[in-house]
Amino acid sequence: MRIGELSRATGASTRSLRYYEDQGLLSSDRRSNGYREYGEEAVRQVAFIQDLYRAGLPSQVIRDILPCAAPTPPAGECTQLLARVRQIRDELAHQEQRIAQRREMLDRYLSGTAAPAGLDGRSHCSA
Repeated sequence: MRIGELSRATGASTRSLRYYEDQGLLSSDRRSNGYREYGEEAVRQVAFIQDLYRAGLPSQVIRDILPCAAPTPPAGECTQLLARVRQIRDELAHQEQRIAQRREMLDRYLSGTAAPAGLDGRSHCSA
C-alpha cells in the first residue's frame, strides 16, 4: 500500500509516517517511480508505534522495542529492553506521586488549611 493508504488505514498523517521512517521505526520499499510501498504489517506496526509514543517513550527506545514485538523476536535482547521499559514506567509512577503531593499541598493552601511555616495560618488573600 502507498503512504496515503497507510495514513487512512492508521489515522497517522503522511508527515508522521515519513518521520517514523526517518527515525528507523518503519520501513518501506521504493517503487521505480519513487513512491513508498508498505506491506500489510505496517498498519499494525504504526498502531504500535503510536501507542508507544502516547506512553511517552522516545524514538530510540521504540526503535529497540520493535524487533521484540515481531512475530519472531530476537533471542536474548528483549529481557534487558523490558527492564528498561519497566524503569521508564516506574519513573512515570514516581513523577505521578510527586505531582499528586504538589497538587495536595496547593489544595491545602487554597482551602486555607495550610500556611507557610512560621505564619499563623490565616489567609492573606482570597482564592
